[in-house]
Amino acid sequence: MNVISFKDSGYDRKFAALRRVPRPDPAVRDTVAEIIADVRRRGDRAVVEIGNRFSTVVQRPADLRVHGAGEAPSPEVDRALRFALKNVAAFSRQRLPKAWRGRNGEGAVVGETFSPLGRVGIYVPGGTAPLLSTAVMTVGIARVAGVREIVVCSPPPIHPHLLYAIRLAGATEVFAMGGAQAIAGLACGTRTIRPVDKVFGPGNAYVVEAKRQLFGEVAVDLLPGPSEVAVVADGTCEPSFVAADLLAQAEHGPGSQIFLLTHEEPVLKAVRLEMERQLAGLSRRDYLQATLSKGCTLVLTRSLAESLEGAERIAPEHLSLACEGARKLAGQIRNSGCVFVGSMSPVAAGDYVAGPSHTLPTGGAGRMFPGLTVEQFVKRTSLVEYSRASLGRAAPHIAALAGEEKLDAHAASVAIRLAGGKKSR
Repeated sequence: MNVISFKDSGYDRKFAALRRVPRPDPAVRDTVAEIIADVRRRGDRAVVEIGNRFSTVVQRPADLRVHGAGEAPSPEVDRALRFALKNVAAFSRQRLPKAWRGRNGEGAVVGETFSPLGRVGIYVPGGTAPLLSTAVMTVGIARVAGVREIVVCSPPPIHPHLLYAIRLAGATEVFAMGGAQAIAGLACGTRTIRPVDKVFGPGNAYVVEAKRQLFGEVAVDLLPGPSEVAVVADGTCEPSFVAADLLAQAEHGPGSQIFLLTHEEPVLKAVRLEMERQLAGLSRRDYLQATLSKGCTLVLTRSLAESLEGAERIAPEHLSLACEGARKLAGQIRNSGCVFVGSMSPVAAGDYVAGPSHTLPTGGAGRMFPGLTVEQFVKRTSLVEYSRASLGRAAPHIAALAGEEKLDAHAASVAIRLAGGKKSR
């Protein structure tokens, strides 16, 4: 683990470096550009052939579309899935935007309508275990939004329990494909895959870069990379709880970023010892140790205020406030995907069942982007309706601005209406 202390020389420089900017790796960028171009040219064949280079399953184009409902997990897991879907749906329904109408300064009717996107693509990552929760936290929200066509892709072979969760959450189509080629297939379309309007979901660096490059041709939700957690702790924390949260996020694997910020050295030492103690008893300790050795940073700051400043610089995906006054401090946090308040709020609750989506901004993007919400599956349309009277009141202002911009046809389009128009014969 990397330790940064205010007592060390160069601390201020290292502390400032906590602020990260998400930038694509040039090698990844170039590879993804080639993949997208290949999928544009060869469609299904490119998707399959590129995937076969990295998969243990050899596919043909006919294997891309997945049929069936998967295999139900144990009753206990099935109940947990339904419990999580219920919470996610309830949270999302509270956020559904509602149409409205009102009048502007001159009395014209203005407003907004909201309609669900027609067809969306959702990427559910593969990996060492089936990520059932990602299906819940993405597909489940699309269903609440009213999206008619919810297209899900995941690297083959799709675990039968994951397929079950994808279908249960509301997917209407499923494709066994992963990587940048899957994003290109969703965005550009192939013979088998009709293109979607917007792409959602987390993924590796290649998936994220494909979303970045295809933005504009298709809409994207955000660019979530490897998982992150930062914990701000003081002497009121329970070190074993803090250590457990840090280790839990390390389970997401290589590239994950784990931070502890505290101004109390005994806390830092206690958490570090607890991490070592708990790590010894975990089944994936070697896997976790590899992640921690590259991605875990413990920061000893001068004060609680500086710890909070450091957290804002990091702008982590998950921020846990294990400190005195956590509830009040949570209202002051600007740069985080999700804030977990107090000692009894484990990040794992947000990962699985709390209600907000666990698809959140990473790599410092929390300064600019929110996490995934139901509104992102909805398209807003503005409404404008003028009467003759209200247009007359607005006309001088329109004419003045159009004249300044030298757009006389704009002004004329108002004047002709107020003059009564001239019907074509």
